[in-house]
Amino acid sequence: MSTPREPDSDFDSGSDVPAFGALLFCRAAPAEVRPVAGLLGVPLLLAPAGPEWSVLVPEGAPWQRAGEPVDRVLSGWAGALAVSAPWPVLAVWWDADRSGFALASGFRRGVGYVWLADGTPVGEDEAMVSFASRLGLDPVLDVQALEPLTRDDPAADAPARLRSLLALLTRAGLTAPPGLTPGAGPLSVAAAALPGAERVEWPGLRAAVRSELAPGGSRLVPRVLAVGQCAVGVPLTLWGVRRRSAGWAAAGVLLLAYGAFGLAYEAWRVPD
Repeated sequence: MSTPREPDSDFDSGSDVPAFGALLFCRAAPAEVRPVAGLLGVPLLLAPAGPEWSVLVPEGAPWQRAGEPVDRVLSGWAGALAVSAPWPVLAVWWDADRSGFALASGFRRGVGYVWLADGTPVGEDEAMVSFASRLGLDPVLDVQALEPLTRDDPAADAPARLRSLLALLTRAGLTAPPGLTPGAGPLSVAAAALPGAERVEWPGLRAAVRSELAPGGSRLVPRVLAVGQCAVGVPLTLWGVRRRSAGWAAAGVLLLAYGAFGLAYEAWRVPD
């Protein structure tokens, strides 16, 4: 595994407290996540995060370079990954003012929640119910465990809220690796030191097509879904470009790429 470059800046000037951070938890093994994550076109570190989960850690801070809020970028990435694969994606993010999460699953509208820096909840309680349902959590016990995160707690700041959320998700098999917890940093350095960690980058169009069409490839995209991905990808890409949103533009490009790969596969595959 190549040595990753240092992040642009994980910390406020003159402080050892991380100014921002982002993690993408995918409910799939790294081997399943790798080909999809590479199509985002940004440098990422991939590592296991439990028996059925993987975590993606962005290198550097593309949302800062683009002048875009971290939550918007991460929501776009999570949505792009989720519609390209049959597993949900949980984006966890924090910056100097807020923290929150966004859960994406297929083409359904994402659900999320936000806390201010001091831990004050500003989301809707119903979001936690939808969140638990989509991850298959217990509709009574686990929802009750999530409820304190929607109430004021002077002793819990924003990163603490996210740490509590991830701790509860151990019931769903998610285990945040050492050093990859809200408030920690620099995240890319911690991720690179994890057993089984690897760097994921855009492999190039030819390699991506060859991987998608090869026998035994992922075959994630049947024809109907491929057409739908292309139909959604075009306006989403244009919308992201107009809004100068790197995250949503990447989501649109990823949808177009996977839709094109799916259609090409259906056209060239040999019938059984």
